[in-house]
Amino acid sequence: MERSKKEWTGWRFPILLLSAMGLSTIGDFVYLVAINLLVYNMTDSAAAVAGLWVVGPAAAILTRFWAGSVIDRANKRRMMIWTDIIRGILVALVPFMTSVWGVYILLWFISMAKSFFAPASLTYTTTLVPEAKRKRFNAFYSLTTSGAFIIGPAIAGALVIIGSVDIAIWINAASFFVSALILGWLPNVDAEKTAGLNPLSVRAIAEDFKIVMDFGKSRILFIVILGIYLVFTLMTFAMDAQEVVFTQRVVGLSEVEYSLLISITGIGALLGAGAVALLAEKLSIRMLFGGGLLLVSIGYLMYAFSQSFAMISAGFMILGFFNAFANTGYTTWYQYQVPLELMGRVTSLYGVVLSVFQILFVLGMGWMADIVSLRLTIIILAALSLLSVLWLIAFMWMPKQRNIFLEADTKKV
Repeated sequence: MERSKKEWTGWRFPILLLSAMGLSTIGDFVYLVAINLLVYNMTDSAAAVAGLWVVGPAAAILTRFWAGSVIDRANKRRMMIWTDIIRGILVALVPFMTSVWGVYILLWFISMAKSFFAPASLTYTTTLVPEAKRKRFNAFYSLTTSGAFIIGPAIAGALVIIGSVDIAIWINAASFFVSALILGWLPNVDAEKTAGLNPLSVRAIAEDFKIVMDFGKSRILFIVILGIYLVFTLMTFAMDAQEVVFTQRVVGLSEVEYSLLISITGIGALLGAGAVALLAEKLSIRMLFGGGLLLVSIGYLMYAFSQSFAMISAGFMILGFFNAFANTGYTTWYQYQVPLELMGRVTSLYGVVLSVFQILFVLGMGWMADIVSLRLTIIILAALSLLSVLWLIAFMWMPKQRNIFLEADTKKV
């Protein structure tokens, strides 16, 4: 009884943090669906809806250059609270916009706020959650995000059917305020950790960039592994960007079958997140990170070669299920490798690089698909993603390099 009480006390704050971050994630999915519907109703234009997918990444790229410098100098809990409040206010204003340009402007600032929230929440989580509990926490967070992937769009659809798009957006705005309220109950774990940093300025941002570069030069193996993971992420992102076209035009699925495929993927992700939440402490970082990515890449390979609904469903179920394992392993490894005082800046700069290359890869894939064929393009990307994972696994088992993965597993719950 005493032990159970002690365990609950140790998990009280992490559970509150999971609740707040889960609400924010559900909110992201709800307003994404609702704003797409709103813009389409306003304009009856597919191009206007496509513009929503450009505004967010563009805002993120321009914000992340300097967001890390702000995050590492700020109180992370307060920043998370304020970005939730700002997102709540901005989302609530969306239905009052009379033109699509007003929606774009609000979405730009919402995306800017999210660019602060994500790195700040990672840094705060790493500070709040003890090393011995991080793997399990990340597993539960994966379960939360997988649930949001299914629940968010479902909530948005139900609210639109019951009420209207405006009501769905306002209820979504309220979820950000509730998230901010929950965050207010959490402790200020980093109140005194920014005293040694120079005041924020253009010169300070330039110095921070140099500090991050120097960190990378001193941790070459970390950068190599991060680079391999970046390559894998880019390959899968490029494949995802052509998912609708590939499944319907190349494989020949109907709209109903495609909708069912998305549901199957979501169910796979939810089951995988549940499994990793139960098994996280019994599996090493190498098994979660490397093994998870290997099976995800196999799922994409099945997707690339699929000729029927059954085969593509099996591939999506596999990649959805094991994506939770890979994310848990990667996040835990990353938290262990990056110093807390640099985490905001390193994460933000990495995010800039990822966003820029994502845009380039998507454009390059479209060009390549016109020259050869979409199926061959998808097969090449799936094969390259598998090769990158095999390269990563080789690092994990090399005697001189594997310690970078083994260290995190020395911390027991």
